[in-house]
Amino acid sequence: MAKHELNRADIMPMEAYAAVRRERRRAITELKKNRRMAVGPDATFYFECYDTMWHQVHEMLHIERGGEDQIPDELSAYNPLIPKGGELVATLMFEIDDPVRRAQVLDRLGGVEESVTLNFEGEVVTGVAEEDIDRTTADGKASSVQFLHFPFTASQIETFRRPGTRVIVAISHPGYDHQAGMPEEVRAALAQDFD
Repeated sequence: MAKHELNRADIMPMEAYAAVRRERRRAITELKKNRRMAVGPDATFYFECYDTMWHQVHEMLHIERGGEDQIPDELSAYNPLIPKGGELVATLMFEIDDPVRRAQVLDRLGGVEESVTLNFEGEVVTGVAEEDIDRTTADGKASSVQFLHFPFTASQIETFRRPGTRVIVAISHPGYDHQAGMPEEVRAALAQDFD
């Protein structure tokens, strides 16, 4: 069964983490290969789990060197992005290197976080934006990073877990209307996030 929360006992001392950091980074890169997928030319979904958030917290602590005082803030920031057993959680990033083009695209993507779905076997699971902060400004500009929860029913979980289930990830926004089939290896990896 997948772990659903990081706590203080899960955090390595930074000296110990530094000693295994290269190996851990290699392992997380391998894990993420089957937890990532592109939709259209600019959007990439990174599906999170306990291991990706464990790595993120340790990297933040290692880089920022805030010590013991930093740990509660990191746990508070990243625990909401760990799936809780009946959902998938994704970081959606609009990855556009050119700053002028990036601004143009994001300027017309307000509300994009409300237009993301997973579609499979007649089921539709709609993404729900993380409520930490509003990621669309009053003037309609979207953030390049969105955090989405996909809450499943028990029967949807059963269907999603079935090998070979065809899953379509869709962004249906007037400024970005794209969809892509989820590779089977990604579906199989994500199926392990459910209890």
